[in-house]
Amino acid sequence: MNQKIVIAINREYGSGGRTIGEMLARELNIGYYDKDIYRMASELSGINEELFVKASMDFRGTPLFKASEPYTGAMIGPESSEFTSKKNLFAYQAKTIKELAAKEPCVIVGKAAGFVLKNEANLVRVFVHAPYWFLRQEAAKRNSLTDRELDKYIEKENKRRADYNYYYTGEKWDDAHNYDLCVDASKLGFEKCVKIIEGYMKVRFDGLQF
Repeated sequence: MNQKIVIAINREYGSGGRTIGEMLARELNIGYYDKDIYRMASELSGINEELFVKASMDFRGTPLFKASEPYTGAMIGPESSEFTSKKNLFAYQAKTIKELAAKEPCVIVGKAAGFVLKNEANLVRVFVHAPYWFLRQEAAKRNSLTDRELDKYIEKENKRRADYNYYYTGEKWDDAHNYDLCVDASKLGFEKCVKIIEGYMKVRFDGLQF
């Protein structure tokens, strides 16, 4: 790809958003980043990687009305007792994302990357969603759970993602206003979702070549 474009993907659990991101990155021959961000932020900060992972998972049951002040870019040094606070962990994670965006074209899944990079001209923000029957069908392929357990797991995971996003951005996770593209994976299938994203990029960025 001849332009340094970053595709930030948010997705409902079971929608296939991660798979679509991986397929898109392979198709465009660009980097793909998901959980790697935790490792990279750990290396940047010197903070244990497990703290980044734990911070991302701590949002199960977090009341939405208790959102913190959205991320502003401020960072706290190691001399402070707040050095490993959730807010500072996110700041290092965000710095990692910004450095990736400055260095190379890539696909980034989750991590509120669309908000962190919202002022970048070459950012494409995508939300992948699907009806519940599709989420359930896809989730069942990866989880050995009873029907009731699967329903609870999907609900819990999507709430965690919504809470995480709201806590750090002040924005609703599934609000179409926060994205350039919203695609329904059940209607298109994964391959066509990739083609739709590529088509949007070609129309938006004149002279773009894959």
